[in-house]
Amino acid sequence: MLTQSLTKSFGLLVVLALVAGLTRNTSAQTPTGLASVQTRAERTNYEETSTYDDVREFLEAVAAESPRIRLTTFGTTFEGRPMPLVVVGDVNGTGPADVLATGKTRVFIQANIHAGEVCGKEAMLMFLRDVALGRHDALFDSLVLLIAPIYNADGNERVSVTNRRRQHGPIRGMGQRPNAQGYDLNRDHIKLDSPEANALVRLMSQYDPHVGVDLHTTNGTRHAYHVTYAPPLHPNTDSRILAFLKNEWLPHADDYLLEKSGWESHDYGTASPARGNREAGWYTFDHRPRFNNNYLGLRNRFAILSEAYSYATFEERVLATQYFVEGILEFSHSHAGEIRAIVAEVDADAVTGDVLGLRVVRKRSDEPVEILMGEVDEETNPLSGEVMLRRRDVKRPERMYQFIEFEAAEATRVPVAYFVPSNATGVIRKLAAHGVQYQTLARPIRLSVQVFRIDSTSVAEREFQQHNERTLFGAYRMASREIPAGTVVVRTDQPLGRLVFTLLEPRSDDGLLNWNVLDRLLEGAEEYPILSTFGTLRAF
Repeated sequence: MLTQSLTKSFGLLVVLALVAGLTRNTSAQTPTGLASVQTRAERTNYEETSTYDDVREFLEAVAAESPRIRLTTFGTTFEGRPMPLVVVGDVNGTGPADVLATGKTRVFIQANIHAGEVCGKEAMLMFLRDVALGRHDALFDSLVLLIAPIYNADGNERVSVTNRRRQHGPIRGMGQRPNAQGYDLNRDHIKLDSPEANALVRLMSQYDPHVGVDLHTTNGTRHAYHVTYAPPLHPNTDSRILAFLKNEWLPHADDYLLEKSGWESHDYGTASPARGNREAGWYTFDHRPRFNNNYLGLRNRFAILSEAYSYATFEERVLATQYFVEGILEFSHSHAGEIRAIVAEVDADAVTGDVLGLRVVRKRSDEPVEILMGEVDEETNPLSGEVMLRRRDVKRPERMYQFIEFEAAEATRVPVAYFVPSNATGVIRKLAAHGVQYQTLARPIRLSVQVFRIDSTSVAEREFQQHNERTLFGAYRMASREIPAGTVVVRTDQPLGRLVFTLLEPRSDDGLLNWNVLDRLLEGAEEYPILSTFGTLRAF
C-alpha cells in the first residue's frame, strides 16, 4: 500500500537539517528564504552528492513551501528504505486516485537507478526548488509530475571514491551501480527480482503515467555532447509513439538545451570501430525491455532516456540534465492533449493478429550522419589519486553510419490468447506484478491451439544478473487440446498486449522463459507448456 505522507517520518530530520545548516529563513516562510535551501552538491561546490537523508530533508523543505509539492512513497528498497515519490501539481492528494482525477497529462521522472550516476538526482531536487519558487507555474495547467529522485536508494549510500572510475566527480565519491542485492535495476524490468522494480511497475499500473523519463550518466566515447538521449528502442513499440518522439519531442528538447546553455545533444550512442562483421559507426544500446525506456514503450507509453556526459564536470552534468528535463516538460505542457490522445488511441488498438518481432537486428541509417566527437584532458582526483577525464571544448565533426534503430529478424503473429497452466505459478505471479489482465477457466474447454514443439534448448554458461539465460528452439504446430479448469487465460486485446506477447512467447528474446521462470516446467518437456490460440473465445 502506498504511504500517503512522509511528514511524520521526516519531521525530526527536517529539524536536524535546519540545525546542521540546511539554510532557510526562519522569520518568514517566503520564496526568498527557500532560494537559500541548497543541495549537498551545491553546498560542497559539487564535490559531494546528496545522501538518502539529504534528499529526504530537501524534499521536506521544498514541500513545506509549496502547496504544489506533496510527498509520499511508492515502495521500499531491499534494505528497507522508503522510496520517495514527489507528486507535483494542482492535486488534492498523493494517491493514484487523486492524480488520475485531475485528468491531466502525467509525467514520471526517475533518477538514480544507477547510484553512481547522480546528476539526475541533484537536478530534480533543484528543479523542485524552482517549482516551489514559482518558476514553472505554467506547466501545471496541463501536467502532473511524479518524481522519484533517488530510485536506487540503497546503492546511493554505498559511496566510494573509486566508483565510476574516470568520471569527472563528484571527487568525494558516489554510490554504486547495483542495488543492495547486486542487481542492476536497469536490467530488472521484465524479471522483477528486486523490490525496487516491483514497486516501479506497480506505480506504472496504479498511477499510469503517459510519459516516463529516465535520467542517467553515460561514459565511454569521447564525444562533444553534454546529453545524449533515446526513445524506446524495441521495434514492437507502436509507430505513433516513436514518430512523435523522434520527429517532434526530442528535437524540441535538443533545441531547448542548446538555447538555454549552448550545449549540444544527440541520439545516444557509442562510436565503435569496425571489428569482425560489425561495421564502424555510432551504436546505441540494447533494444530489450529489461531496460526502462524500452519496457515503457511496450506498455504503450512515451519514454525518454537522458544520459549526461560523464566527462563533463559534475556541475555541468547536473545543469545539462535539468535543462534537458525542462525542455521535455515544456513540450509536454504545450502538447499535453495530443500526448493523452495518442496514448489512448494506442491502448485502444489491439495488437491481436499483428506480426511482431521475436528476435531483432540493428538497422543502419540510410546515409552517414555528422557526429560531433570531442577530446578530454586527464586530471587527478585529489582524494583517490585516480585519473579523471575532463571534456575539452572541442567539436570535431565526423561522418559515420548510425545504428540507433532495430528491426525484426524473426517474427510471428500475435494470437488471440495464451493459456498458462495453473502450476506455472511463477509465470502467473509475474503477470500479476506487471499489471496484466487475465482470467481463470472455471471449466475445461476444447479448442484448436498452437503448440510449440521443442527441438532444443540452450542455457548460457555465463551468469548474468544471477540468472543463466535460456533460449528455446522449435516450431509451432496446430493441435486440438482440452484446456483444463484452473488454466489462466491471457488475452492480447488489452492495453498491455505488446508486453504480454514479449513475456509469454517461447522465442521472445527477453521473455519470462529467458529469465528461467519456466525452468521447472521445461525439465524433460517436449512442448512449451504455454499454449495459444487464434480461435474465437466464448464466455467461460
